[in-house]
Amino acid sequence: MKYFRNAITLALIVATPNVFAQSEVSIITPKALPVAGPLLRPFHLERRYVPPAKLTNTPRLEALVRGGNLYLSAQDVIALVLENNLDIAIQRYGPFLAREVLRRARGGGILRSIDAPVLPGPQSVSLTGVSTGGSGLAAGASVGAIGSIVTQAGPAPPSLDPFIFASASYGHLTSPQTNLLLNQTNALTNDYRQYVFQYGQNFATGTNYALTFVSYRSLVNSPSVNLNPSTTGYLDLQINQPLLNGFGVAVNGRDIKVAKNSLKYTDLQLKRQVIETVSAALNLYWDLVSFNEDSRIKQQALATSQKLYEDNQYKVKLGTLSAIEVTRAAASVSASKEDLLIAQTNVAQQETVLKNALSRNGVESAWLDEVHVVPLDRIDVPKTEDLKPVADLIQAALRSRPELEQSRISFQSQQIMLKGTKNNLLPSFNAFIDVTNNALTGPFNANYNGPFPADPYFVGGYGNFLSQILRRNFPNYSAGFSLNIPFRNRQAQADYVTDELNLRQSELQLQRASNQVRVDVKNAVIGLQQARARYETAVNTRVLAEENLEAEQKRFQYGAVPDTTLVIQAQNDLTGDQTAEIQAMANYTHAKIAFDQSVGQTLEVNHISMAEAESGQVSRPSSIPESVLQEKK
Repeated sequence: MKYFRNAITLALIVATPNVFAQSEVSIITPKALPVAGPLLRPFHLERRYVPPAKLTNTPRLEALVRGGNLYLSAQDVIALVLENNLDIAIQRYGPFLAREVLRRARGGGILRSIDAPVLPGPQSVSLTGVSTGGSGLAAGASVGAIGSIVTQAGPAPPSLDPFIFASASYGHLTSPQTNLLLNQTNALTNDYRQYVFQYGQNFATGTNYALTFVSYRSLVNSPSVNLNPSTTGYLDLQINQPLLNGFGVAVNGRDIKVAKNSLKYTDLQLKRQVIETVSAALNLYWDLVSFNEDSRIKQQALATSQKLYEDNQYKVKLGTLSAIEVTRAAASVSASKEDLLIAQTNVAQQETVLKNALSRNGVESAWLDEVHVVPLDRIDVPKTEDLKPVADLIQAALRSRPELEQSRISFQSQQIMLKGTKNNLLPSFNAFIDVTNNALTGPFNANYNGPFPADPYFVGGYGNFLSQILRRNFPNYSAGFSLNIPFRNRQAQADYVTDELNLRQSELQLQRASNQVRVDVKNAVIGLQQARARYETAVNTRVLAEENLEAEQKRFQYGAVPDTTLVIQAQNDLTGDQTAEIQAMANYTHAKIAFDQSVGQTLEVNHISMAEAESGQVSRPSSIPESVLQEKK
């Protein structure tokens, strides 16, 4: 039953790639609550939330298991890494975090740090035996990443989201009076109600305004006031504009520009992580292929030693060979067994490391811990290298290497932030305009006994109060400026020079990174050529060792030599040369992967789409052979 379920799952992966097109990282925005018109829409609270992290594997991993074996091609390794590797999954949150930082900056908030360093991929196990140092990351190990700018000098960016302020207060005041002539009571009471409403907004130019409405109703127990209760208040519009320090979009909008750069930066950070992790996983895969091949060679060497041991035993019984040759052959068998054990241990450990890189929960899954990885590909060293001229490769690397583009983006961000630091050197010179409309209204005080009756214009209700404000019957106007010149201004000057020094440092670091790319490409080309030369030498050495072993076996067989020492030595030499050939093949794959990284063509060579890497779902089909698919458990 499980076989059919896996077959159906694999068929779905191959036939319907769009089923898995949805990104594993998302921000859910439920249906918005209705709001009272466009005036209040900017103040609507969005109830967004982020779903829990995905801790399970995609169906592809289990679908590739048949009869206790996990059949993997290099393309399957790439697909599983893109879907299940945790290092890449962690980096997928970067672009979403950058978008939220941009959202925050557009509201006037300062930048927040969102960096997750690019983690180096897992390493293969030791070639000499059991690896006790682990194959994961060392503590604190990471590929350096330039952080987002979160500390800044200069004018603080204004909050760009509009706001509404409202307050209401009610009270009863009692004031003992020493002069009865003014209020005609020895205890003046005041029952009041005060309402304040304010709407304000800041702009990236530095401009800010506030529209304030105040209404104050007062009921007193004095017969000397002619309007009781009375309502006073005003509608006030105040506009402020900095003209030097804090002026301009370039200064107040610098965080927004840097946040937009961070969007590009985090996309490149994800790209770097994909390149780093895929390259490491391919190295693991090809090392596993070489370890399996080495284990096969060690098995053949053991079989050859065992046959020599049995032949020597037979010859000793016939009396044609000294008994010491049996001992020598037995020692060779023991050494071959040890070599085979080490080779098998390498395979077992390498499988564990590879499975952990391809799964979100690693070998915690019992079924995954028990399966045996079967590589479907073999290392193929081409006869010739079709390489472009080194100058062309360098230019391609300078265009394609994501870390270089990240350095350029960070340099641009520092230039943007420098504008704010430079602006802080200017004095504060602010202009303002204030326009106020006042009003007064209320009913005639029936207990009034003063000499001056109330003006009928003020007698009325709240409508009269609002009418006075709208007609601007009692306006106030004011305008002016303020100037603040700090002497010496050492803090701003130090900040500006510090940021300039950092900028010049970054400029040199960018040049150094470009120079290092050129060195990387040249060394990668040399390394690839050297790996090919070492492989060709290893092949020739292995061929000569085979011929030497065949010759020594014939010499011993026909009695040209009295003992098996030279035969055993020739067998050991051949085994070592075969292992060296396999290691040379593996080294070639490492050199080719490093070459692709240095030129910046890892994604292109391995047909990796960043859209698939970002979503965590890959549409490429499986490479399980048809013969394996037809097997029944």
